Amino acid sequence: MARIILTVDGEILKELPLLKERCTIGRRPTNDLVIDHVAISGDHAVIVAQKDGFVLEDLNSTNGTQVNGQPIKKHLLQDGDVINLTPYRIRFVAEGADNLARSEGSAKGFEQQEEPIAGARAQRSDIASQQIVHIKVLTGPSVGKKIMLAKPLTTIGRPGVQVAVISHRKQGYFITHVEGASFPLVNGNSIESDTRLLKVDDVIDLSGTKMVFERYR
Repeated sequence: MARIILTVDGEILKELPLLKERCTIGRRPTNDLVIDHVAISGDHAVIVAQKDGFVLEDLNSTNGTQVNGQPIKKHLLQDGDVINLTPYRIRFVAEGADNLARSEGSAKGFEQQEEPIAGARAQRSDIASQQIVHIKVLTGPSVGKKIMLAKPLTTIGRPGVQVAVISHRKQGYFITHVEGASFPLVNGNSIESDTRLLKVDDVIDLSGTKMVFERYR
């Protein structure tokens, strides 16, 4: 059975069999695959079942759709194709293919997602022994506000200015740059295009708004 596998930073978020003639992808809750992220359009793309296979079509999305790193408008999907929707990846697995998602990190296009990270094991056990964590705003009009990190992905920042996403993985919590001319700072240092493992009491700076990564108290 043909299917698509949604991942972020190598972590599988959802696997969806392609059982319908049309499978829609976008931010609106009416889509078959809902991705609640500022970089994804309300109705972003659609996969259509045709006689010769499954065709991916971009629905005039704001940020566009890429397959294997190349922008597309329409594309006949091949087994193993990776649909790039920053910061997400959607892998297409053709019907009858036996290369299941046993290890997304070893598939083509995912080699860089499971790299060893110094201190990741220690951070994972540290956080796992506690309750939920949050980030607390330290400066600006929302000072004192706490944002619980209860979901696999939490988007922070201001669309059109600077946006980052914090992802919850087995190893801990990671911050990734999504949008903006400048990169987020962690403890005064730019994360640049890397994904950064957060540690308790790390201070994040997004466009001058500072917030601290804390355990829930």
